Amino acid sequence: MLSDAIKAVLKRGALVAAANWQVVVIQFVAESAFKGLLVVPAVGAAFLIALIVGGEATDFLDRGLTDILAAVLAALHRHPGALAGYLVGLLVIVVGGSVLMFMAKAGTVRVLVEAERAAGPIETPPLRGRTTWSAARFTLQRFGEGIDRFQGRFIRLGLLLLIVYAAAGITYLALVTGLYRWAATLGFPVAGSMLAAAVALALAALVTVVNLLYLLAQILIVALDCGVRRALGLLSPLIRREWRLLGSVFLVMLVVVLLATAASILATGALGFVGFVPVVGLAMLPLQLLAWLARGLLFQFLGLTALGAYARVLRGGLAG
Repeated sequence: MLSDAIKAVLKRGALVAAANWQVVVIQFVAESAFKGLLVVPAVGAAFLIALIVGGEATDFLDRGLTDILAAVLAALHRHPGALAGYLVGLLVIVVGGSVLMFMAKAGTVRVLVEAERAAGPIETPPLRGRTTWSAARFTLQRFGEGIDRFQGRFIRLGLLLLIVYAAAGITYLALVTGLYRWAATLGFPVAGSMLAAAVALALAALVTVVNLLYLLAQILIVALDCGVRRALGLLSPLIRREWRLLGSVFLVMLVVVLLATAASILATGALGFVGFVPVVGLAMLPLQLLAWLARGLLFQFLGLTALGAYARVLRGGLAG
């Protein structure tokens, strides 16, 4: 039964990720550091705006990151030189932070692919701790060797992904701008909003599929010790051969992530509401920090569970 196969590969992926919990922590730290780097130009631009246009930097810092960036670009648009310098600095941070993420992912994928390949039938009942921990393959040496061996290929593949993101973003902006103008000429602006939402959903679906192909290519690069071109060339026949299992794992993990995201939003909203109470709000800070930590680790674990499951499916497809 296909459902039994889905349960088996997902369970194996989860157990492999749990046995190598260190990479979950490493990925969480790397992603948090990258997000922290993105906050720096936003906060710096708030003070830059205060110097240029006489605004209050604290007014910007009270907003969310998206609102800050929107306000920054709107204000700097009136000062092309400052805007160009800001965008160049932002680009350097994005590319540099992304390269660090690609390097960390090279070590992570190497550890998990090797762990999945070396582990016995850990997904077969009964579930025992000794059997599960037999899949543990993490060592700092193995992780570092993965970075040394695959970082160049992962960086090239990652830069290709960034180019796809940039092309998708430019296409989205062009389409949305054209749709709003077209709706304005018809005197029906609501149609522009509806079409823009449809384009955003289509773009989100496209990015999700691209991220899946990107992850599968990373696994193939490590599993076969091959180059980016060969890994991308092998994707099509492997997907055709294992499309049912790959698609099923993808859909199951997508639903799980969506449910986890919804639960996280509700929990964050509840904690934020309680945080408005003066005395209780201060006491809630450790709980909010703990919730942020648990959320980040959970999502990293889910992502690496999917990685382990895909590694198992691709290994079976290559063997077949």
